[in-house]
Amino acid sequence: MSATRRPSEAPGEQSLPGPWFAFLESNTTGTGREFCAAARARGLRPVLLTRDPGRYPYAAEDGIDTLVLDSADPAAVLDRCAALARDGAGLAGVASSSEYFVATAARVATALGLPAADGDALARCRDKERQREALAVGGVPVPAFAPAATPEEAVRAAEEIGHPVVLKPVSGSGSVGVRLCRDSAETLDWAKRLLDRATDERGAPVGARLLVEAAVRGPEFSVETFDDTVVTVVAKHTGPEPYFVETGHDVPAPLPAADTEALGSVALRALTALGLGWGAAHTELRLTGTGPVVIEVNPRLAGGMIPVAVRAALGTDLVDAVVARAAGAPPGTRREGGPAAGGGHAAVRFLPAAREGLVTAVGGLADARTAPGVVAATVATAPGRTVGITHSFQDRLACVVATGADAAQAARRAAAAARLIRIELEEPAAPEEGDGGR
Repeated sequence: MSATRRPSEAPGEQSLPGPWFAFLESNTTGTGREFCAAARARGLRPVLLTRDPGRYPYAAEDGIDTLVLDSADPAAVLDRCAALARDGAGLAGVASSSEYFVATAARVATALGLPAADGDALARCRDKERQREALAVGGVPVPAFAPAATPEEAVRAAEEIGHPVVLKPVSGSGSVGVRLCRDSAETLDWAKRLLDRATDERGAPVGARLLVEAAVRGPEFSVETFDDTVVTVVAKHTGPEPYFVETGHDVPAPLPAADTEALGSVALRALTALGLGWGAAHTELRLTGTGPVVIEVNPRLAGGMIPVAVRAALGTDLVDAVVARAAGAPPGTRREGGPAAGGGHAAVRFLPAAREGLVTAVGGLADARTAPGVVAATVATAPGRTVGITHSFQDRLACVVATGADAAQAARRAAAAARLIRIELEEPAAPEEGDGGR
C-alpha cells in the first residue's frame, strides 16, 4: 500500500486545513467529484481510498489526496482509517458514493466511533434477494420474485411467475446485468450468461445466484429521501427494452400531488422494513394501476447526477447533507456559488454510446456548458479509451443537467445541450484473415 499522496501540494506548500474525510472508492464521475468538493467546502480534507486510482481521473485533476489499498478488505480499510484518525488532524468521517462500498464504509465508521448508518442493514439491502424478502415480510408492495442458482431454476421460476420476467444479479448497480426476458428461451440464455460471470464490473467475485421477478408495467420513478423525510420524487426515463438503461431524469417529477404522495409514502415504508432511514436513500418504484410497486431500494445517495439536478431545481444540497451527516455536523444551506433555490425544475439527459469503437476526439463540451439553462455538463470518456456496448450505465458517455421554468423546458434544454457534445469514434479494427475472428 502506498503512503498518502498529496498531489495538491507543491514542495513547501501546506495541505488543506481541517480533519480528514475518507471516501472509500467513488462514483467514477458526477457525484464522486461532488462529494470531494462538498468536503472541501466544509473545511475538511477529502482523501480517496481506492484499489485503482486510475478509475478516478478527477482525483488527480482536483488534487484529491489518495491512498492505495485493497478496498475489498475491510480490515485494511479500518487500519488505514484508524491511521488517519491518529493523524494530528484527525478523521471527521468515512463514507462512500459507491453502492458497492457503503456497508464497509459504515462499519468502519462505527468501529471508529464516527456517525454512520447500520452497516448490517446496508449489507442486507445490498443483497437483492434479502431485500425483497424483507420488503415482502414488511407488507411493502414488490413484484413476485424467486431466487435461482442454476439456469434451469431460473426457467422454472419464470414459468411459475409468468413471462415476461426480469432477471438481475442479486448484487449490482447501474442496471448491470438486468434484462427483460419474454419467454423461456430468453430466460435460459440470460440466466446462463449471468451465472457464468466470475466477477462483477469492478472485478469483485460474484456468487452464483440471480433474481427472477415479474415484469411490472407502469412509468418509473425514484424517491430521494434523507433520514425519514422525502426530499423529492424524480421521473425516470429509460432506453428501449429488453434493457433498462437510464437515459434521463426530471426533477421534480411532473405528477399529480396524490401520486407524488403515494410514491413517497411507499418509499418510507420500504426504508422502515429494511431498517434504514439514516442519511440518504434512493428508492426506485413503478406506478401501476393499483399503486406504487418498489423495484429496488438503494441505501445511498442517487447517482446519475440526480443530486446536481435536485440542487439546481430545489436548492437542496444532498451531497453536502451526506457529508455533514457522516461528519456529525449540522446540515447547512446550499454551497456558495450553487444554483438559486426554490420552486424550479431541472432535467438530466445522457448521451448514450451508439456503437463500439476507440474514442479519437471529444468536442462540443464548452458549447454544451454555455447552452441555455445548463448548470452542469460532463463527459465520461476521453480520447484513447475504448467504448463498448454493455447495456448498463457504462454506455452513457456524457451528461447534461439543465433548468427550466417547467419540466418540459428543462428537458428540452438538457436534450439540446447533450446533442452538442460530440464523441468521435474510430471503427474497431477488422479481424485479420486467418485469425479465426478472435
